[in-house]
Amino acid sequence: MPTSSLIRGSERAVTTTDWLTSRHSFSFGDHYDPSNTHHGALLANNDDFVTRGAGFDLHAHQESEIVTWVVSGTLVHRDSAGHSGVLVPGLAQRMSAGSGVEHSERNDPWPDLPDSGTSPVHYVQMWVMPDRHGLDPSYEQADVSADLDAGRLVAVASGDPDVDSAIRIANAGATLYAARLTSGASVQVPGARYVHLFVPAGAAVVASTGDALGEGDALRLTDADDVRLTATTDCEILAWVMHKGLYE
Repeated sequence: MPTSSLIRGSERAVTTTDWLTSRHSFSFGDHYDPSNTHHGALLANNDDFVTRGAGFDLHAHQESEIVTWVVSGTLVHRDSAGHSGVLVPGLAQRMSAGSGVEHSERNDPWPDLPDSGTSPVHYVQMWVMPDRHGLDPSYEQADVSADLDAGRLVAVASGDPDVDSAIRIANAGATLYAARLTSGASVQVPGARYVHLFVPAGAAVVASTGDALGEGDALRLTDADDVRLTATTDCEILAWVMHKGLYE
């Protein structure tokens, strides 16, 4: 039987420092709730705002697929496996922590990219549990701007062999889709055992439930049929479609 749960952005736990505002969809850091640790294989969905010249210095991760999506501004990534890059809107990034890696994420200038690191950055970072462990750390990024600008639902990151995605993750049951819609436009997200819808910017309405999602709102669905969303303003949508739960 399909079920849904709406989580408003204002209801989520928030971490605030002099340089960071981070709203957490699930238990994270000091914010622990045993009834809210994951949905499907999705462990984290952090909506982060970082001031210029600041960010997360080198820190460790292990056994997680980390996908980062910039909504506005720029974000510089460096890791102990020798990877580095700058993320901008429309450029998706995946870091597989595997057996262990350290990385930093900072709102710093990047060579040959004018105006980088000069304004606050807004990005969403999502963690998925891999279904293969002990892998070597790896890194991948891909520009999906053209498909987003066409108003299509874009398969950004997936481990599903039947899904042709821009970047690959080590979980065969999970796919991240994204859409950038103008007001009045619609997309249809595939149904699955677990679906997590998140609106990082703008607003949309979900046809099957009637839920209106504003900026920072999330909708968790279980045993969902295909889900149609219609933008009520210009907006972005991030949708995790997962056919397996945690540790399956």
